[in-house]
Amino acid sequence: MKIEIWSDIMCPFCYIGKRQLETALAEFPNDEFEIEWKSFQLDPTITPQSGKDVYTFLAERKGISVEQSIEMHKGVVERAKSVGLDYHFDKAIISNSLTAHRIIHLAKAKKLGDEMEEIFFKAYFTEGRDLNDGPTLIELAIKAGLDQNQVLEVLKDEDLFLKDVENDIKEAQEIGVQGVPFFVFDRKYAVSGAQPVEAFVNTIKEMQK
Repeated sequence: MKIEIWSDIMCPFCYIGKRQLETALAEFPNDEFEIEWKSFQLDPTITPQSGKDVYTFLAERKGISVEQSIEMHKGVVERAKSVGLDYHFDKAIISNSLTAHRIIHLAKAKKLGDEMEEIFFKAYFTEGRDLNDGPTLIELAIKAGLDQNQVLEVLKDEDLFLKDVENDIKEAQEIGVQGVPFFVFDRKYAVSGAQPVEAFVNTIKEMQK
């Protein structure tokens, strides 16, 4: 079964959704699943480097206080914790995710897409790493198993894998993706959002009928 996942590295629900799906797939040990990550940008207009953490950025954008922004995010932090994830929005620096998406496509070409997604998610939400910093991206990509020189090429040439990212986003628009994460099972069933494990389990069981 092929599962396509439209996702953005900067999306807190995408990491949660990844964990929920993984838990669901573990209930089908005798089945084979092919996971393909697809690019999506929640906000392509963000400057490459805002220099602001999530709390501050959203406070300014919504015209509220940082304290109110922190309060708004408490539910997300708790939900992440419920699936074993430790979110630190005070460290997560908002930036444009385009370069990270291009590196993910390099990873996909090397059959390392899932590894790269996991490393980027953890680096951003848990470790507060800057996913628009060249040396940081190189370090994380090498950790996923990518070749340093190939990553450098992607960083130097902004057109490398750009079309792949754009095609993913265009395809998302064509099939009606309103937000992420968005999961498509064998192009027959779709699950929108970081749904409970049961939603994924039920979808897979329905597919197997």
